[in-house]
Amino acid sequence: MSTSRPRNAAFAGLAPYAFVRLDEAKARARARGITVIDFTIGDPREETPRFVRERLIEAIPERSSYPSTIGTPALRQAIVDWVGRRFGVVLDPDREIVPANGSKEAVYSIHQVVVDPASDRRIVWIPDPAYPVYDIAARFAGAEVRALPLEPPSFLPDLTRIDPALWSRTALLWLNYPNNPTGASASRGFYAEALDLARRHGFWLASDEAYSEIYFGDPPPSALQEGLENLLVFQTLSKRSAMTGYRSGFMAGDRELIEMLRRVRPSQGVATPTFIQEAATAAWCEESHVAVLRDIYRRKRVLLRGVLERAGLEIARSDATFFLYFRAPAGETSASFAERMLEHGIAMAPGEMFGATGEGWVRMALVPTEEECAHAAALLERHLGDR
Repeated sequence: MSTSRPRNAAFAGLAPYAFVRLDEAKARARARGITVIDFTIGDPREETPRFVRERLIEAIPERSSYPSTIGTPALRQAIVDWVGRRFGVVLDPDREIVPANGSKEAVYSIHQVVVDPASDRRIVWIPDPAYPVYDIAARFAGAEVRALPLEPPSFLPDLTRIDPALWSRTALLWLNYPNNPTGASASRGFYAEALDLARRHGFWLASDEAYSEIYFGDPPPSALQEGLENLLVFQTLSKRSAMTGYRSGFMAGDRELIEMLRRVRPSQGVATPTFIQEAATAAWCEESHVAVLRDIYRRKRVLLRGVLERAGLEIARSDATFFLYFRAPAGETSASFAERMLEHGIAMAPGEMFGATGEGWVRMALVPTEEECAHAAALLERHLGDR
């Protein structure tokens, strides 16, 4: 009897999810009696706005029923109105948008729709460094993954360096600005350049804009402002409204791609509960709470960035996201520096978690409370120079 049972070949190269490894390291530190201030995962610990929570409670029905996979008309209209106010782009709520269970579900969905593992056209370009889920989702869809290096100071990929012959084999190009982990932003000109390539060569452009509302200078643009053809933009309430646990976002863009997504999603069981859609509708319609969150992150950023600057560390140029991305001190790797800081109660994410070009860099997600950030700043002042 054969002992070999079927499994997706992608499992062969699947390492444990990076943040699971970090959780294990933090658990070991706590077991040794260390109080850990956690800057590893971008999970905001600010209070979800009261009006959002109240709307959720009000919307819980007496009888449960399956929710709509294409989203309630009110939610789709609220999203369309927000995009119009924020970016000056007019969308059709019935043909150019589909709500999603946060960005992660959407990231998986797009690969299932545009990658044909039996086709020669299955290259997916993924930034390096990047959010690890792009790579995992692409590989499980049978894609041929190619890295797109992001180098300082701009952390924008040089699209002109890609062999033009590879564009004809490309299914999808990922962009993520404001960027995780670097905090870098892109201009409308850069989006126009990338979309011109997508339209000339016939591939799809995926623009993950999850951090567009956490900014400290001019509001970042959206790829939507350069037209919808060949484009899908991903948005979420997770960071904008401190709603990570609500798992609510949307995809917007090319009508053909939105139609494909709308056709496949009912069979996947990924519809967002209606009461969460009601809370999301309320969140997209209100902006003052977002400004409050930006001010909180600004204060944390000033505090911790100042400590790193005084230590003489190189910090990536950034005016958006709640991340600080900086080089580890000379003579230390990303991992060794993060391990050393964990011993002092500060958990950071080594840059190598996000790709090969992340080696030598470290990411701090400024999600602990302001009080915790102040305590961490004092610890950093005391221990950054230790060896």
